Formats: sequence, structure tokens, C-alpha cells
Amino acid sequence: MKQDKRILRELKREVKRAGNKRRRQFLKRQLAEKPEEAPYAEFDFGRDSSEGFNAMDQDAKRKKKTQERK
Repeated sequence: MKQDKRILRELKREVKRAGNKRRRQFLKRQLAEKPEEAPYAEFDFGRDSSEGFNAMDQDAKRKKKTQERK
């Protein structure tokens, strides 16, 4: 169980790192090409989105908190 959780966390960390790198490069490029429109630029993380990893590692603590709130 702990090994699976560690692997998931490492994979999520790698995906987030790749997405942030691409986002920073995109924003720098936008600032150089279109400085007046740069603050309004939208970035799509695409396959580097870590949204799918959220709440995959069901901790005992997480389960306990959700049950108490109901």
C-alpha cells in the first residue's frame, strides 16, 4: 500500500513539474510576442494536467474527515 502511494505521488510530482515548465515557457513567449495581451493569456496543461491524480490515494485520515462532516 505504501509503495503504491509513493509511486502515485512521484508520478503526480513529475507531471506537475512538466506542466509548470511548459506554462512558464508559454508565458515568457506571450510576454515577448504580445506584451499588452500577456496578462490575459490562457494556458492549457493538456496531458501535463495532474487533475486526474487528485484524491487517488485514499488516506484513512481523508476517509475519517469526510464521514464526520456528513
